[in-house]
Amino acid sequence: MPRFFVERANGDNITITGDDAAHISRVLRMGIGDDLIVCENSTDIEHFCKIAEIQAGAVSLLIDRSQHSAAEPDVKVHLYQALPKADKMELIIQKAVELGVCEITPMLTRRCVSRPDAKSLAKKQERWQKIAYEAAKQSGRARIPEVHPVLEYKQAVQQMSESPLTVLFYELGGEKLRTLLQNYPPNISIVVGAEGGFDESEVAYAIEHGIRTATLGKRILRCETAPLCALSAIMFDTGNLN
Repeated sequence: MPRFFVERANGDNITITGDDAAHISRVLRMGIGDDLIVCENSTDIEHFCKIAEIQAGAVSLLIDRSQHSAAEPDVKVHLYQALPKADKMELIIQKAVELGVCEITPMLTRRCVSRPDAKSLAKKQERWQKIAYEAAKQSGRARIPEVHPVLEYKQAVQQMSESPLTVLFYELGGEKLRTLLQNYPPNISIVVGAEGGFDESEVAYAIEHGIRTATLGKRILRCETAPLCALSAIMFDTGNLN
């Protein structure tokens, strides 16, 4: 069933406008009485609706029933990802959204090779958010994860240190993830490096700010593999892959 997103429903009625309205009427060729799902992005609620009216640039819906989405995990994971080369970030965002990530913040670390200027970053962020949107629709999410602007590493550490649990995945080892996830909090931040991993001074800085280090096993994972492995492990250990 087609899926669309709004911030809030208005009673028993929802109006979809803009590109989504055009997609419903012109691309999907839906008509009066057809069913679709509309998700409240701010509440994780999904509404099962019927089309009541189609006008130029607007589709009016009536809500049949509503429920909290079973697709949203009970743990909110914020991924802090060091900026990789080429288009690897696009893959990371797409798959992280499918796996249940709640937020993504790209960051610049010492070993980041890719360092776009401000104009390029603005364009990239717009594209990244669109990728998150499409991945959320495809995977049946009720929430569109937000892709935040790129932060410098120390800024990111200051921000992530406010999380109840922040785990930096370090190729030189750390604690067992399963141990860290015992009695897990509702919000977890995870931190993954770029192609060259983290500089030792960056790891030390993170530890000084209360961030835990963990390992993903004995093998060295690529920067696009590590966040997906970490998310999968977290979702499994917290019962969100059942």
